[in-house]
Amino acid sequence: MRGNSLLQCLSLVLICSCLVSFSCARPARLLSSSNSLHVKAVNLGGWLVTEGWIKPSLFDDIVNKDLLDGTQIQLKSVTQQMYLAAESGGGTILVANRTSASGWETFKLWRIDESTFNFRVFNWQFVGLSSDGIQIVATATSPSTSETLQIIRNSDKSRVRIRAPNGSFIQAKTAVSVTADYTEESTSWGDDDPSVFEIKSVGQLQGEFQITNGYGTEAATPILRNHWSTYIVEDDFRSIASSGLNAVRIPVGWWIASDPNPPKPFVGGSLQALDNAFTWAEKYNLKVIMDLHAAPGSQNGFEHSASRDGKQEWGTTDENIKQTVNVIDFLASRYAKRRGLLAIELINEPLAPGATLDSLKKYYRAGYNAVRKHTPNAYVIMSNRLSAQSTELLQFASGFQKSVLDVHYYNLFSSVFTSMTVQENIDYINNNRSTDLSTVSVANGPLVFVGEWTAEWDVNGAAKEDYQRFAQAQLDVYGRATFGWAYWTWQNLGVDDLITLK
Repeated sequence: MRGNSLLQCLSLVLICSCLVSFSCARPARLLSSSNSLHVKAVNLGGWLVTEGWIKPSLFDDIVNKDLLDGTQIQLKSVTQQMYLAAESGGGTILVANRTSASGWETFKLWRIDESTFNFRVFNWQFVGLSSDGIQIVATATSPSTSETLQIIRNSDKSRVRIRAPNGSFIQAKTAVSVTADYTEESTSWGDDDPSVFEIKSVGQLQGEFQITNGYGTEAATPILRNHWSTYIVEDDFRSIASSGLNAVRIPVGWWIASDPNPPKPFVGGSLQALDNAFTWAEKYNLKVIMDLHAAPGSQNGFEHSASRDGKQEWGTTDENIKQTVNVIDFLASRYAKRRGLLAIELINEPLAPGATLDSLKKYYRAGYNAVRKHTPNAYVIMSNRLSAQSTELLQFASGFQKSVLDVHYYNLFSSVFTSMTVQENIDYINNNRSTDLSTVSVANGPLVFVGEWTAEWDVNGAAKEDYQRFAQAQLDVYGRATFGWAYWTWQNLGVDDLITLK
């Protein structure tokens, strides 16, 4: 889907916002006189960091694409009529005695190939053979041959057998004994076979790790390189500029710093696309905000951070923070002298409490210094933590010149919004969002950037005029942000069906 739908969304309201954005009263600290641009940007999401919901067709040709890394499965023994579970959430045996399934009864897949996997349990250990070679346990902190399992599916994929590394099938021998000693090669897939399990998928990730490991690096390379060269092209930059926007926020992954040979399973080639983006932005007088959207180890466990299975490991060690700083240093050194560079965002949406405030501050200080090694002019953007107080970084960020605090506002992803009417959603923007933005917009504090927002919401049956009012309310409020705002995203899946402003 091209960017025309976003142009439809913004064309009516941008004229008003251009007037409002320069006339609103603002806190004392504004963009410096050397760069008085007030940012009206769009995110180029789903381009250099894959998010499957934006372009699901990228995953179409993966064999067993419903069993990608991080897929959460639950297994019910057909003979016991009970769910398989990691006792105590992991660290001991597997059992088959649960009448219902939740965390301990859910397994996350690590994909080795289209039919071979590691199974990770609630407490993050891996399922495999015990030292006796028969009992199934979840005790390994990292997978090896003993934790390598093959999934064999029936014709409609509703039932599976699991072959253990000893060649036998896993069976629910009793409710408290799960073993790998069932040797019958054939099965009728009936309810009398203790090696047969009903399988149910209860969650899936579709991000950069899933697509590259799903295809395998070799097969994924031409697919992603074609995507990078066709999904966003020069004409998009021309259209963005002609729409009245003045900047782009470009999400990138940490592996771009190792291009053209990033660690597996990631694919090289995205750096050339980023080079092209700078060339096109400069041609059409657009500014570029580089956003480290996916950090090593995953800063939030979501697919857009290239998490393998939802585990959040970013910032837990000094080495991990150093690795992330090195990515920022690479980006700053490569693009510091480019006329189009406006800002570097050190990390996108770190999630509390996994990303601790102490580790984040340590990283932000080091990341800021890495940028300043190469440029005194680029703004340095520090993203607020998700699920944390919006003011927790205000005092810290105030100590850095040309610092920006990034806040993201969505009337989505929370049950709070599902029961709201059209007017209640608009009132929430005018009241709650306005108050929050005012709270973080303090004199002598960092500039404030609404780095992500959208005109999509969880309202059924809204008319076109309702979307117009919802979008206008957000532009009125976010237009007061002292750095500016960036719409999510240029090619937002389904936006044509939701927003047809003219």
